[in-house]
Amino acid sequence: MLLGSVLVLLLFGGAGAASAHAALRATDPEDGTVLKSAPRDITLTFTESVGLLDDSFRVLDPDGKRLKVGDAGHGPGGSDTARVSLPAKLAQGTYTVAWRVVSADSHPVSGAFTFSVGKPSPAIVVPDTGPTEDPATESLFNMGRYLAYLAVALLIGTAVFVAACRPPEPARLRRLLWAGWGTLLGSTVFLLVLRAPYESGAGPASAFSLKAFERTLTTRPGEALLVRLALLLVAYFFVVRLLRLGEERLPRVWQAAGGALAVGLALTWAAAEHASAGIQVPVAMTSAVLHVLAMSVWLGGLAALLTTLYRASSQLPAAVLARFSKLAFASVTVLVGTGVYQSWRGLGSWSAVTGTTYGHLLVLKLLAVTLLLAAARLSRQWTGRLVTVAAAGESEAVVREKVPEAAVQEKVSAAAVREKVSAAVVREKVPERVGGPPSAPEPAPVTPGPAASAYRHGLRRSVLAEVAVGVVVLVLSTVLSGTLPGRAQAEAAEAGPATVGLPAASVTDVPFAVGGATGKVQITLDPGRTGDNSVQAIVYAADGGLATVPELRLSFTLPAKEIGPIDAGLKNRGGYWGTNDLTLPLAGDWRMKATIRVSDVDQISVTKTVRIVG
Repeated sequence: MLLGSVLVLLLFGGAGAASAHAALRATDPEDGTVLKSAPRDITLTFTESVGLLDDSFRVLDPDGKRLKVGDAGHGPGGSDTARVSLPAKLAQGTYTVAWRVVSADSHPVSGAFTFSVGKPSPAIVVPDTGPTEDPATESLFNMGRYLAYLAVALLIGTAVFVAACRPPEPARLRRLLWAGWGTLLGSTVFLLVLRAPYESGAGPASAFSLKAFERTLTTRPGEALLVRLALLLVAYFFVVRLLRLGEERLPRVWQAAGGALAVGLALTWAAAEHASAGIQVPVAMTSAVLHVLAMSVWLGGLAALLTTLYRASSQLPAAVLARFSKLAFASVTVLVGTGVYQSWRGLGSWSAVTGTTYGHLLVLKLLAVTLLLAAARLSRQWTGRLVTVAAAGESEAVVREKVPEAAVQEKVSAAAVREKVSAAVVREKVPERVGGPPSAPEPAPVTPGPAASAYRHGLRRSVLAEVAVGVVVLVLSTVLSGTLPGRAQAEAAEAGPATVGLPAASVTDVPFAVGGATGKVQITLDPGRTGDNSVQAIVYAADGGLATVPELRLSFTLPAKEIGPIDAGLKNRGGYWGTNDLTLPLAGDWRMKATIRVSDVDQISVTKTVRIVG
């Protein structure tokens, strides 16, 4: 069910372009400068450490021919720099530099800038930097990432539920456990194969290049995926042992082994994404590991609980519900703490909440988590009622055995007997202490009856709601892991003119009000330079939430040169409108006309001016 939900989101919702974490801070030579003599090398400085590719630098001479340059390497500044040596003699004119690197959080980033030797050329060559990611490769890679997040939650969460909550029929969760393990194994292999074309911006077919695959195995993201594969092979034996477990406790040695495996799996995410770069890396890595583990225990445990509630052949003991309730509460506490820290680390300032895509996504995730907590609170209430009913039913049964038969022989009224039983229940009732010694008595299964049935029905619905919202939270978390944090964006902006040459996307807000509908369209041009651009248009409602419209058109006109209108050809990609095929041939102030249709008869056109640089 969960796999189906995510596949629907992926196949019909599309995947937006992932924004890389690394941003260009400075170039040497600076973009657009005119030098008296030719430089010996080119150095780029980024906001975080970057990985280099075989084709990280392409330098074109004034005639547009590619120069033979040295191998790319890091400069004296460390791993957050990239450097390449130039030929000894450079002709007079303007040179263009197209670059491509991989940020520390595993996402590729590319761009271009120019410098001149002696004097600028009459005509500047506009380099084709290539797409940041091939659309097909990007979609497939993002699908693998979504499935990996879902699978680790199912695997760890279900395993913890079986080991810690001890359901009466663990075999009922066999399919869920193997689904988590198998999906995580398959998605990891899938990501490992696609890693090379994802980094180089090539199509999926290039994944079968042996040389590219060998290079992937030497990079940090590739090594993290290899470690994940090794851990999953060991986890196979743990799953087999866990499924042989009855209602007894898992031995401490196996508990320690399972905990180590879970931490190791979580580390493979932390080591290759946002936590591995930026400020306070050790603290961020620890926080990321705890966040993944808590998310997995809660959401995966919910899937296991829901499966048990619907498929168990007998009534679920109240002790199982009580144990999971405490486990879920602890997970939520960890999630809130680590989430606050990661939000602060990623945003950097309050203005980033409303001024960056990362902030917008974070707000959406916060709303989804709020709904998730509301559903969780309702589930705890139903669980508490079921535990109370079970305990009362057990105690009443014990006391009935102690009521003298004389009470019946004396023909005492049913109300009097009930009063005696209730009083005895209060004296005799000893609730089970969750987490107590193994010898502590287990509460009896929930007593069938109108109240218990109603409570169980309510619990099923609330847990189902938690799982549904949990899938949304997982999707938003995956998208956030591939989005440029507000702090990194601010650092790049502080660099000022040094970042003019990088593909710092042009973002324009287009407000609209028509047919009773109000909102805005946020339009991003990437890189916002002459040549090929990708377009992403997101429609927001008046309350700031995402909105959908039946049609969105975009055209560009350059009045100064009488060029246009050029239709962007936007396509609905499920959640946003976009294209990767917009070509703007000249620099200047372009008039961007957005036509938003909100119904069969209501539409509006709004014109904004955007500056395209050469």
